[in-house]
This record gives sequence, structure tokens and C-alpha cells, in this order.
Amino acid sequence: MATAESGQPPTSGQIPSPTLEQLQDLLLESPGFDDFLLELAVFSASQLAVPEPMLCAISVERDGRLITVASSSESARQMDEKQYGFDDGPCLTALREGRTVLVRNLETSERWHQYWQAVTADRVVSVLAVPIDAGPDAAAALNCYARSTAAFDAATITAAETYASSLSRVLRLALRVHRLALLPEGLHGALQSRAVIDAALSLVMAQTRGSREEAAAVLHQMALSNKQQLKQIATDILNGAQLPEQANRDDTTPG
Repeated sequence: MATAESGQPPTSGQIPSPTLEQLQDLLLESPGFDDFLLELAVFSASQLAVPEPMLCAISVERDGRLITVASSSESARQMDEKQYGFDDGPCLTALREGRTVLVRNLETSERWHQYWQAVTADRVVSVLAVPIDAGPDAAAALNCYARSTAAFDAATITAAETYASSLSRVLRLALRVHRLALLPEGLHGALQSRAVIDAALSLVMAQTRGSREEAAAVLHQMALSNKQQLKQIATDILNGAQLPEQANRDDTTPG
């Protein structure tokens, strides 16, 4: 549950949370790590912008370093980084203590009044920060900023917590790939895997005359069904492996 600084009663409602497949496709279809993170933050903002529009950012602390790995806007990134300057703030509390933090009104907050004074030009008055499980070697948080004190009702808080939970697996994967990509051999392997998957996606699109999203879904389904890594499935397809629909057609064709 969120730790709120005001007793304003919440309202009800529902916000659909993204599926793991949607997030995996987002990672798969992004041309690079930075592109993935940007799309993830923008996607987060669009998913959670009910009933009020908001800014979203994702903070990560790893190896003693704090960084905003993704933000839906420059303002969202600055809101995060101003907290880093104080080494305190709602998002850092959520990240380090592993709990949801809600500040309905920064202006009346005693704990973060100094932070509010630093961000008054951004007109942000309300903050919701939700921890994300980033694995044993990192800590992360989803940070939502709104320009209304009514932005974060009970449904929005629950949706943000559910969404942060769904982000965990794909963010851990992205961070792991990013760490490997810092090494020359890791970069080579990542680029090689990406090239194989891209080639397989193009081949599936040509064979099925479907979209890239539909092709990605085919690869993911084959990986799950065969309990293999996505790169291996992509390699098999490039080597002539049949797609599920093709195999079904061959099985039903009269001899």
C-alpha cells in the first residue's frame, strides 16, 4: 500500500495493466537499449495517465550510481535528477526502502518541502513512486509526477503498483543485457543476437504477410512451446524450421 502524506479519500476505477508479452515485444522491437527505455517510459505514461495526465520516469541505482534510465519527457528526467541532488526524495525512498510512496501535495509536505521549492517551475505538485524489483545487484523505481493533487486515486495507485510489478522481469533482462553490452565481447554477442532475431522477424513477416508485432508473437509462442531461447528459435527459422501454421497445414494435407 502507498504511504500517503494526506488523508484525501481515494476514488475508484480500473486501469488495464500491460501483459508480459507486450513488454517483451517492446524490448524485442526497439532498435537499441536507449530506444527501449524511452519507449518504455512513454508507454508507462500513456498506460497510467488516468484520470489525469502525468510524467513518468524510471530510476535505477546500481554500483553506487543513481541514474534515470528512462523518462517520458525532459521534465520527468529533471524531476528525478533534482532528487539525486538532495540524495533524498519520494523516488529514492521507494527505490531504497522497497515501498510505495505517495505525496499528494509537495507544497504542504514537511519532509520534502525543500525539494518542492526546487521544482516549482515544473508545476508538479503530486508524486507517486513505486519500487521495481531490479534483481540482486540493482534497485529501481517507477516515478509518476502530476500537476494535480487529484491525480493519484486508489485505482491509479493500484495500477501503478501492478504495472511496476509487470516491469520487473523485462527491466531485469534489459539491465542484464545492458551490463553485458558494456564489454566488447558482450556488445558483439548482443548485436549478433539482435541481427539474427531481426532477420527471423523479417522472414516470418514475409511468409505470413503479417505485421512485425504479429511476427514477434509467433517467435515468442514458438520459444514458449519449445522451451528454447528466442535466439535459438530465430536461428531455426532462418535454417528452414516451419512456423506453427505451416506445420499444421502440412499435417492435414492429404497424402
